[in-house]
Amino acid sequence: MLSLTMAMGASAQHGYYHSHVVVAGGGYYGPYYPYYPYGIGFGYPYPYYGYPARPTKLDLKIEDIKNDYQERIWAVRHDKSLPGKERRHEVRQLKHDRDQAIIDARRNYYRR
Repeated sequence: MLSLTMAMGASAQHGYYHSHVVVAGGGYYGPYYPYYPYGIGFGYPYPYYGYPARPTKLDLKIEDIKNDYQERIWAVRHDKSLPGKERRHEVRQLKHDRDQAIIDARRNYYRR
């Protein structure tokens, strides 16, 4: 049984660059033969890692900064009272300020 499984795995790999073969519990499992025998794991092809990780305070702060500046940039881009050259300059300045605010937030987070 084991030699048959290995032979099938070797033949399945021929010509495919990213194929994977795993022998678990005596059953064959490959990218083109899922759920043999009777499904090796629930949720194939995604492994179970539990609940997603909770975002840190830094991640939340950075998301707030990005959202705030995204709204400001959108407002400047759609402000038709400014000439195009000034709008582009304002957008560049806001992007620079956003990046600097993110850097400052990271520094303050790790200095505390």
